[in-house]
Amino acid sequence: MHHCCVIEETITNIAMKKSILHLALPTAALALVFSLVSWNNNGELNINTVNALRTMNNNAYQPGEFLKYRIHYGAVNAGIVSMTVAPQSTLIGNKNTYNLRVEGETVKSFEWAYKVRDKFESWVDQGSQAPLRYAKTVREDRYFYQDLAIYDHENAKLRNTKGELKIPAYTQDVASAIYYMRNLNYKTAVDGTQFPINVYMDNKVYNLNVTFKGRETIKSDIGKVKCIKIKPQLVVDRVFKNSDAMTVWVTDDENHIPVRIESALRVGSIKVDIIEYKGLKNSFSALIPK
Repeated sequence: MHHCCVIEETITNIAMKKSILHLALPTAALALVFSLVSWNNNGELNINTVNALRTMNNNAYQPGEFLKYRIHYGAVNAGIVSMTVAPQSTLIGNKNTYNLRVEGETVKSFEWAYKVRDKFESWVDQGSQAPLRYAKTVREDRYFYQDLAIYDHENAKLRNTKGELKIPAYTQDVASAIYYMRNLNYKTAVDGTQFPINVYMDNKVYNLNVTFKGRETIKSDIGKVKCIKIKPQLVVDRVFKNSDAMTVWVTDDENHIPVRIESALRVGSIKVDIIEYKGLKNSFSALIPK
């Protein structure tokens, strides 16, 4: 009888862990991706065309930059997310582009329960910070999905695997939005200042806002870091319990590197922490010397 109870309890624990991972890991793996761009559709989009692409400087990152993050679901070390700027630029048409990659995967010890290999890639015009191409590959257990998109900002549209979609000029995607937000000017922001951004994902465009919530110094795996604190607005659904459940800390310097993301879920919570960085464009002045 005792052995039956032990077996039953073991089976229950395995099923519970598998269920938690099935919900938490894709959310956590994408928490970094959505940290600055978590979606909230605020109604009709303003579809505007432009005669020529704007000029917008990139002061936050450079080719060769690499950032790595650890994902925790509660106390469980569940996965890894990396952000990479390719060392070489890519020529698309007559424009030099940054090749940006955001990749998430489960750690080996949990792949018996749920295996994730997600990749979001964007090619961003170096002169305007507007994405020109986007590719998404999602492998989650037996699920597989790909999306490809080519932007035409001047004519406010893009072409993807499903056809043509109208978009506001300078619409970003899941990968490019993180780097775009790193180039915004937070110096004059006050508590409550909002930054709007349009983001394309899965044949839809979302009109988003990210709210500035002040500055604070936090302890992290890489040391004490002076940070800017922001809150992306979330959709209350089967994953997120409250619209303000996620908080993001980015470095309070010219790099604006995401340092930490915390979010309450309907079941438990996730935390994403930076564990490695290299190839920064600017001095890491937000990192307090030991």
